[in-house]
Amino acid sequence: MSDKRLTPEEALNICNSQSRGTLKIFLGYAPGVGKTFAMLNEANRRLKYGQDIVIGYVENHGREETDSQIGDLGVLPRKTILYNGVELSELDVDAILQRKPDTVLIDELAHTNIPGSKNKKRYEDVLEILSHGINVISTLNIQHLESLNDVIFQITGIRVNETLPDNILQQADEVVVVDLTPDALQNRLRRGAVYRPEKVPQALKNFFRKGNLNALRELVLRQAAEDVDEDLDAYMKRKGIKDNWHTVERLMVCISSSPNSKKLIRRGARIANRYKCEWHVVSVNSTRLFFDNHTETDQKMLESHEQLARQLGAEVIELTGRSVSETLAVYANQKHITQIIMGQSARTKVETFFRGSTVNKLIKMVKNVEIHLIPIG
Repeated sequence: MSDKRLTPEEALNICNSQSRGTLKIFLGYAPGVGKTFAMLNEANRRLKYGQDIVIGYVENHGREETDSQIGDLGVLPRKTILYNGVELSELDVDAILQRKPDTVLIDELAHTNIPGSKNKKRYEDVLEILSHGINVISTLNIQHLESLNDVIFQITGIRVNETLPDNILQQADEVVVVDLTPDALQNRLRRGAVYRPEKVPQALKNFFRKGNLNALRELVLRQAAEDVDEDLDAYMKRKGIKDNWHTVERLMVCISSSPNSKKLIRRGARIANRYKCEWHVVSVNSTRLFFDNHTETDQKMLESHEQLARQLGAEVIELTGRSVSETLAVYANQKHITQIIMGQSARTKVETFFRGSTVNKLIKMVKNVEIHLIPIG
């Protein structure tokens, strides 16, 4: 047992995390890929195994195959709200809290509630329900993430008004990507399985163009890959694993103020594009002032290199350390770099004799990393 006593805040955080319900999200790239269908399918499996699971809100959009999946699931009543003289229905948060099931299904996480509802947004309803220890299964399309709003507009020409903060997705305990090829989704659309037949021709010419769907699908798959990568990184840190697992490529380009660094950056951009991976352009400001005389001209040249790197899509990092090789190795290990690009050393034989080779030192300090030594000059 540790002698360290928890602060009241730490104890409260632990209590809240233990009592909070879990959030599972079925994530898709467009309407009609099958998120609600998948959610209901899982709910029926859980019901079969005796879990207390009910429907809080499911939007079937008139789709018969969605209705057929409700099966024996209990459906909680919705709350009726009078708005502009019209009776509309919304999720009844209080009814869910009173019923207190183990798990509740709540469709369309990014939905904006009708004025007069308990909360402004449905995700706020979900957060309240989770805080009472009730598990929630929900659905979301990638275009509703706030950080992607401008990207979605650029791709589709449509401004999505219903958005939610990205951290809601990050808070999810589990995210399941519901995937369907663009061709299959367009076929579903033509069969009338997504929208009414009269809406289909216009939908295919606008949001559901194949180019749009391919771009949105890639956004979802990249989001899923980032989530998995974060989970793997956390696991490796917990287990003290320092070796690189080549689950995904990560590239580091080592540059200096040398004019030849632009060649290294361009080579890095081509490799990063080939693997569609993240890449870092890194320079080290050595504190060994006796050897390294960094002039104003050098700084301007380095800034020019960094500008090119940013234009080509790299993350640009400036590090400071006494040993260039050791500083690079620490960064590479922290970021799980799998490939490093360096230029041939410009050191003289005398300098190499006294100070050693940066490349050779780096090879000894990093494991399972491919090092590309590029000829310069």
